[in-house]
Amino acid sequence: MKTAETKLENLRQLTAKYCNTLTPSTDKTGNHTAQINMLNYYELGCTITEIIKLCIIALEQEAHQPSTTIKYSLINVPLILEMVLEMFPLDEFELIAEINEVLVGEF
Repeated sequence: MKTAETKLENLRQLTAKYCNTLTPSTDKTGNHTAQINMLNYYELGCTITEIIKLCIIALEQEAHQPSTTIKYSLINVPLILEMVLEMFPLDEFELIAEINEVLVGEF
């Protein structure tokens, strides 16, 4: 049977291997940062614009009123979904699965 220290070391190794989506801040706020890779400021601006347009259209569809704030243009859904995929923490889900296997295997 493994000791508590060995189990803790296994969890530390799994955490080091998989938890890389969030980076702890260097200050004492306890906040974390998620990095989203962009080609340049223009791509960032376009992405933000597309997200805002998507939100406006979604809200206006609920109200059943035509837009007076933006012209309906095509929303770059692949760009938005790409960004969401970059933010999706699959490594952390894999860590949770491995922790579950380690902990359930011991009982």
